[in-house]
Amino acid sequence: MAYGLGDTASNIVFQVVVNFMVFFYTDVFGISAAAVGTLMLSVRLFDAITDPLMGGFADRTKSKYGRYRPYLLYASIPYAVLAVLAFTTPDLSENGKLIYAYITYGALMTVYTIINIPYSALGGVITNDPKERASVQSYRFALAMVGGTIVTAVTLPLVDFFAGSTEDKAYGFTMTLAILSSLAVICFWICFAFTKERSSPEVSTETSKSKLNIWSDLLSLRHNKPFLMIAAAAFFLLILVSMRGAVAPYYVTYFLGREDLVSTFITAGMLASLVAALSTNVLSKYFCKVQLFRWGLIGVVVFHAVIYFLTPDALISIFIISMLAQFSQMIVVPLMFSMVADTADFGALKTGRKIMAMSFSAHLLSIKLGLAVGGALVGWLLSYFGYVANTEQTPFALTGIVFIFSIAGAICGILVAIVMAKYSLTNERMITVNDELAEVQR
Repeated sequence: MAYGLGDTASNIVFQVVVNFMVFFYTDVFGISAAAVGTLMLSVRLFDAITDPLMGGFADRTKSKYGRYRPYLLYASIPYAVLAVLAFTTPDLSENGKLIYAYITYGALMTVYTIINIPYSALGGVITNDPKERASVQSYRFALAMVGGTIVTAVTLPLVDFFAGSTEDKAYGFTMTLAILSSLAVICFWICFAFTKERSSPEVSTETSKSKLNIWSDLLSLRHNKPFLMIAAAAFFLLILVSMRGAVAPYYVTYFLGREDLVSTFITAGMLASLVAALSTNVLSKYFCKVQLFRWGLIGVVVFHAVIYFLTPDALISIFIISMLAQFSQMIVVPLMFSMVADTADFGALKTGRKIMAMSFSAHLLSIKLGLAVGGALVGWLLSYFGYVANTEQTPFALTGIVFIFSIAGAICGILVAIVMAKYSLTNERMITVNDELAEVQR
């Protein structure tokens, strides 16, 4: 539970970024959709440098608190402060606003890297058992969805509350993030206090004794085929998450014509994700995680495709099918994260080094690139389809919004299925891998 609260903390801020940042930039801060698209991509490309560096630093950290836990303690307050600054709107020129957005969003994502890579790696050293890893990640994402549900349920109501009669939504967002970020810090500190690093990341071989550098750690992943599959799957899956999350407020506001239901609609999806994460914990005890992963992908593809054909008057059906799409998606996500730790163990047999944080950093880099591409595509596609903020949309613009929300997700699900078609680290195979690692360590 304490480990899961770390992702509650991450998602309290992260879900605001995924679900409201593009909308905030275009409709509150006054940045054009095309410029926002480029911003989303450019900032995340910087992670190609910071993520591997952070993975290498974390794997080499030695402290009385362990390798990975200290970052939860020391990076949480900067993370909270930058989240508030990213949703603050100083009175600047158009170019000044864009520069401010680049700086604050870039800094926020850098600190997110500093805290989230060690946090992810921590899940790989709590236990070596593949079923327990799936359970740990299920709890993680169940509590992540609790954080996401809090965000989607209270963000817009709090924004309206703080905006007051002046309807100053910019001030409303700033104050809302101040409250949410403070809660995130508390959750990070609880995670730090009540978790323990039980599994040593070291493997006693001649290779592990050599003075390999961070670049060598990163390059060693290219020989780990299961990891490369997971990384590619994460990239396409997070394009889906980013596009769906970013366009949901537009879908409800403009296509459904129900701006009053934006918070309810997104919260319903979060609740479905919460149920899915808890279900994954139960199902993973009876079924192989690889099998469950593929079942979840089928749901992702089918339900996203169905949404495209639903009209605005089918409101209940849209809610149900959308929730089923997110339920399927959240079956896949925790399993994917538990597989990263499995690929690190598998890679240790090949290289003699269990580079847990580097594996998660490279995986997180794939995630961020997926988020970057997804966020950029939303901005660019909205611009292409002729979206204009705060006005009635043309039929062509509405078609674009629906396409981004539905068909784009189905396409991403198909791409994930293709890259994972030959993934072989089943539960049975991982038992053998762990036995072989135990022999090496003796």
